Amino acid sequence: MRNRPRVTVLGSLNMDISVTVPRLPEPGATVLGSAARFTPGGKGANQAVAAARLGATVRMAGCVGDDDFGRQLLAALREEKIDAEDVRTVNGVPTGLAMISVDPAGENLITVAPGANHEVGAGEVAAAVGRPGDVLVICAEIPVPAIRSALARTRVARCVLNLAPVPESQETPSEAAAIVADGVDWLVVNETEAGAVLGRKVEGLKDAAEAAAGLVAMGARHAVVTAGAHGAALAPGTGPAGAPLTIEAFGVEAVDTVGAGDTFVGALAVALAAGVPAADAVRAAAAAGATAATRHGAQAGMPHPADVRAATGLPWPVH
Repeated sequence: MRNRPRVTVLGSLNMDISVTVPRLPEPGATVLGSAARFTPGGKGANQAVAAARLGATVRMAGCVGDDDFGRQLLAALREEKIDAEDVRTVNGVPTGLAMISVDPAGENLITVAPGANHEVGAGEVAAAVGRPGDVLVICAEIPVPAIRSALARTRVARCVLNLAPVPESQETPSEAAAIVADGVDWLVVNETEAGAVLGRKVEGLKDAAEAAAGLVAMGARHAVVTAGAHGAALAPGTGPAGAPLTIEAFGVEAVDTVGAGDTFVGALAVALAAGVPAADAVRAAAAAGATAATRHGAQAGMPHPADVRAATGLPWPVH
């Protein structure tokens, strides 16, 4: 079906180990929680699942270990009809793990052991950029050289970089800024990540708009800064002189924000691949992300088009 948008994801695959806790632990504290839940995750795989459920034909490129978790993650992709041919199984390296604590308000604390995701390299980059597609999504849970190589080599119509987490290096403290300066097509970050790139605090929708404009000034052609329950900002906007556009959040009752940001990214990629105008694509992505927050789990909570409309009232714009 050529009329379906085509999305390729170059990114991470993790097994998520999630525990619901009465409150997120402070340093040095121990908090007792629920029984652990083992579910497929990783930012890259999550974004691929979100895109597939929202109407795209999806390919995934990345790495897993030769272990039970790796095999479960590959099976989960195939269940979603995602092409996992370009996911490499690496011997002698464990599959990535994410340890997640979620409080009653849906806020979360996540620690990632990258494992096989650190093995993503030239082969996966070549696979991601070497076949036709409408949008390439890159997540930052893979090595920086792979990210920069993919950005330099991409031949797809659009590329969405989710710079999460922001790369940290004592040797190259401005590495994230250098990536943006390379000329990212679409950059998507949250408030914390925008602040890390810009070197200043970003909090709230007004700050998000200023940050989006700052990221465009640094080299991004389009920048989206998500601000959680406040909404999202897009630069350049559609107003005079391209002033940043703010999009208010959809009023939903959040139960679990794990995966909401990944849903936003996957949804944005689908909308852009289908030719939806920038502002409408960001609004649709915000609706999809808000819908995901009303459901438990990362991939388990990712919505289909009917779910987005039921939760937010916004019809999904991709048919």
